[in-house]
Amino acid sequence: MSTPTQDAPTPPESLIVRAESHSAHFATRSLPPNTAVVTVHGEIDAANAEALVDYALRHGDRINRLVLDLSDVDFFGTSGFSALRTLNVRCAGESIAWASVPSPAVTRLLQICDPDSLLPFFGDVDTALSAVQGEPPRLLQLVSQSR
Repeated sequence: MSTPTQDAPTPPESLIVRAESHSAHFATRSLPPNTAVVTVHGEIDAANAEALVDYALRHGDRINRLVLDLSDVDFFGTSGFSALRTLNVRCAGESIAWASVPSPAVTRLLQICDPDSLLPFFGDVDTALSAVQGEPPRLLQLVSQSR
C-alpha cells in the first residue's frame, strides 16, 4: 500500500507528493496547466504495478495531462506493461493526454510487448510534456558553418 507524504511548503504549481510501494518510490509534481509529472524510482513488478496506476491517476479529476517518468526504473516486469496498458485505457476514458519516458529496463520489455510502439513513449520529460500539451515536436535546424 502506498504511503503519501508531502514536502513542505512549496507553491501549488510545484507541489510534490511522494509515496512508496514495495521496492518503488513515486513522486508527483504538479505543473500548470492541469499537468502532473509522476516520477518512478526502483522496481515495478506484480507487487506494485497496480499501485503505480492508482498513484499516477490519484489526481485524475484535477488533471488533463500526465507524464510518467520511468527513466529511473531498474526492473520492469510484465505486470508493469499490463499496468501501462491499464493506464492507457483509463487515461483515454478520463480524457487525460499522457506520455511516458522509459528507462533501459522499460525499453527492453517494450521491444517485446509493444513492438509497434502503440504506447506514448518519448526520449525525455521535456519532449513528453510537449507531446501532452499538443506542441509540435522541435525540429533540428541546420546552421551553415562559416569558412
